[in-house]
Amino acid sequence: MYSNAEANASVSELEYNSERETLIIPEYGRHLQKLIALAVDIEDREERNKAAKHIISVMGVLNPHLRDVAEFQHKLWDQIYIMSDFKLDFDSPFPLPTKELLEQRPEKLPYPQKRPKYRFYGNMVLNMIDQCKTIDNEKERDALITLTANQMKKGFLEFNKDNVEDDVIFEHFEELAKGDLKIDREKIILAKTGNLLKTIENDSNKGKVGKGNNVNNNNNNFGNNKKKLPFKGPAKRK
Repeated sequence: MYSNAEANASVSELEYNSERETLIIPEYGRHLQKLIALAVDIEDREERNKAAKHIISVMGVLNPHLRDVAEFQHKLWDQIYIMSDFKLDFDSPFPLPTKELLEQRPEKLPYPQKRPKYRFYGNMVLNMIDQCKTIDNEKERDALITLTANQMKKGFLEFNKDNVEDDVIFEHFEELAKGDLKIDREKIILAKTGNLLKTIENDSNKGKVGKGNNVNNNNNNFGNNKKKLPFKGPAKRK
């Protein structure tokens, strides 16, 4: 049996995570980080290099299928140096990262900031109109204008499923082209509104699974697969 003094002494020696040093790479655990801290204090460089190699071999156990891959080996040497808070002086077969490089923030991505007047057409239509301006061949340019105008008409009908005159689409096209393109309205013929509405409806229904319809179909199939038994009439009493 432990005395109260011994029990209190053992409790006082307990360590809580809130009191411990923060784990730099938590996936390797606290014991590995302590081993790296011990390796930092080894005075002999040769022994320090041996300790680093042993620690890296333990780190590679977490991903045995990548352990012998050169890129993964480079990652392990970088990680042991980072976990030592850039203090481990050892001979690495790879160039070691710097603290400044890791703390460097990535540059912001140049997200598109286009806000078209007619937002229901989308930025893709604007890109297609710009592409029309670069085509010198009249036949190819008219083909792309027709394709773009049909896409605009479809986008308009998705926004307002009623009707739209082709002249409205042509006016919007010329406005978005900033006067650089004029449409020959006798030559450019757009798809009919009814056909586009059917396409929009088919696109919206594509991928949707009607569970109720499947159940009904299954029930119908089940009924169709039933074998018709001959009717023998009521059983006669003996």
